[in-house]
Amino acid sequence: MSLLPPQITKTIEEFSKLPGIGPKSAERLTFHLLRSSKASPEGLGKALGELKVALEYCKTCQMVCLQEECSICSDSSRDHSMILVVENPLDVVAFENTSYKGVYHVLHGVLSPIDGMGPEQLKLKELIDRCQSGVSEVIVATNPDIEGEATASYIHDQLKDKVEAVTRLAHGLPMGADIEFADQVTLRQAVEGRRRI
Repeated sequence: MSLLPPQITKTIEEFSKLPGIGPKSAERLTFHLLRSSKASPEGLGKALGELKVALEYCKTCQMVCLQEECSICSDSSRDHSMILVVENPLDVVAFENTSYKGVYHVLHGVLSPIDGMGPEQLKLKELIDRCQSGVSEVIVATNPDIEGEATASYIHDQLKDKVEAVTRLAHGLPMGADIEFADQVTLRQAVEGRRRI
């Protein structure tokens, strides 16, 4: 028998279902909502209730938006012949803070058979359909982990005969890093991804 009322237990259980939130974090979030005057459970509930109501996926790039096509895809000043493929919508937000002026395609995940994520669960068919004409380069910007590399390889295999170039983001040393502390894989990728100065 739980010492906590069922409303609290249920809230903790629901928070625990979120990625990166364990039981202790879920408890802290629940009790924070209970005692805080700034964080209202009603406000959170309303925001969560509205989360999926008005949102759509852009018919072109699969980004979340409020209309049929997102503002990036409808922008005629962008280079629509260059598509940067990302794992999730937050990656688009990150790249928009750079000088990238092409368009995007959001996969909504990566290939991961252990998690039940195959090509059918991702927005890969939509990407392949987009590349039938007018696309000169697809830049694969998945994370440099096993799943991201497998996804990049799959995309390359599917698109190598449809576009002029399928490229991968360079990997290597971040700005401000000390070379002496970098691992061998990072150093090898830095050498392979070198460019003229």
